[in-house]
Amino acid sequence: MKAASGGSRAGGSREGKVASRHRRFSVAQRDTCIVIGGGHNGLTAAFYLARAGMEVMVLERRDQVGGGAITEELLPGYRIGACAYLCHMLQRVIIDDMDLRRHGLHVYPLDPTALFVYTDGERIKLWHDPRRTDEEVARISPSNLNAYSRWTDFWKQAAEILQRYFLSAPPSFEQVSKDLAGSPASEVWDTLLNTPARAIAECFFSDTRIAAAALGSSDYGDISRPGSALTQAYFKMGLLTPHEDFGIVRGGMGGVTQAMASSAAEAGADIRTNSWVSRIIVDDGRVAGVILDSGEEVESSLVLSNADPKSTFLRLLDEDALPPAFVRQVRSLSTHSASLKLHAALDRLPDFSRYLDPEDDQSLSAMVRVMPSLDYIESSWRDAMAGRPTRFPLMQLQIPTVLDPTLAPSGGHVMSAWVTYQPFRLRQGNWTEIKQDMGNAILDELEKYAPDIRSSILEWELYTPLDISQRIGMTDGNIRHLDMEPGQLFDKRPLPGYSGYRTPVSGLYLCGAGTHPGGEVTGAPGHNAAHTVIRDIG
Repeated sequence: MKAASGGSRAGGSREGKVASRHRRFSVAQRDTCIVIGGGHNGLTAAFYLARAGMEVMVLERRDQVGGGAITEELLPGYRIGACAYLCHMLQRVIIDDMDLRRHGLHVYPLDPTALFVYTDGERIKLWHDPRRTDEEVARISPSNLNAYSRWTDFWKQAAEILQRYFLSAPPSFEQVSKDLAGSPASEVWDTLLNTPARAIAECFFSDTRIAAAALGSSDYGDISRPGSALTQAYFKMGLLTPHEDFGIVRGGMGGVTQAMASSAAEAGADIRTNSWVSRIIVDDGRVAGVILDSGEEVESSLVLSNADPKSTFLRLLDEDALPPAFVRQVRSLSTHSASLKLHAALDRLPDFSRYLDPEDDQSLSAMVRVMPSLDYIESSWRDAMAGRPTRFPLMQLQIPTVLDPTLAPSGGHVMSAWVTYQPFRLRQGNWTEIKQDMGNAILDELEKYAPDIRSSILEWELYTPLDISQRIGMTDGNIRHLDMEPGQLFDKRPLPGYSGYRTPVSGLYLCGAGTHPGGEVTGAPGHNAAHTVIRDIG
């Protein structure tokens, strides 16, 4: 048994709970549970359950924990975050409860949080202090002076609405409206439900470049659709994150999950890697354990699945274990929002100097973003919905080694580009056939901003949505398990009638990003699921 910490046992884990990988392990006590998947939410849930006095076993299919928040040596000598790349919404209460900094978590704060670049040489730095960003905005568009401060005030109010329910059971939309009635936040809530994100941005900014930078590039879908502002509010919760928790994690995002594994193990959880769950056992409507791909059975009357809802209900469970109507609902869940991730090993930093001031240092290249206009964002989404790789790549380029040199050999750097939006299923061809061409198209686009970028690259690799699906085990390559659209938020997540963490199978719970409140490395779904279990078993 391994409690993953780069392949070794995490500090504090107890020996001997599973004597053999191939021996039947029976846990009949009602306060013993299995957690399927060692991603950040699974580890968070395991910690809270173990701290409550339960016997907890985490079963992770890969050779190290982390899920989408993992650091791997994808290229020889260069360690890169395979999917997640920024710590900006990890909840402070979880950091403190799990004592993650004592267990090794270190965040290099980012300020400015991003550098937005344009082909004409203009740029916008987004600072934590909106007044400093106002100065950036006024430099290229004087008519938008102070617009960013007003914009930030609005989205902080919006984020505070969501924060009220972030670490609790999901409310209904009606409950939120009732809770906010008569308060100034009620008007903000009404705007989120009924006004498209694009329309709000155009109310604040007359310059479409600034409006696009202010919106950012999170997966909120069609920005002209009513309700898209509610999704935007979710990702704006980073505005509420303490500055010291917002930034690049030392050791990559695997630094978060390795700290979580250490904390969960210290609390008493057993973490088994190389333990691929192939089936969840159900007996007379109640969960009875799991079967591993090795054939080993692990018995338990409590199971938490950190897998996405479609994987859990359509792959891990026999269909006859669920009501037919429920299965139809699960099949209809929206998982359209996929992305690409390009990873590269560099022998030097690409030249972004035309976007920098003389006094700027190289740390500004830690987070470079490309999203030139609102029309560009919308065109990117339309391409994806038409089933074609976007001709308008929205890119979040990261070079974490300007802050954390431990990820590469001396003098070297690692670079990644997260590219939204993309279809999982192509209308023509397949991702394997076009993978190389798509990687080159991304590099062609990046050359418009850093002309020497190809000559600085030693080696690169592209993860397509298919690669992400196969490597990380997420349906349709959707890193948030389900699209973050209004019909799949709050008490509609994962689906109406089964919101929250309980499932139609007694004793089986969900604890991943497909539950309330949603995706990103927050720890909230794991926290909430664990507390639901603790309440249920008394």
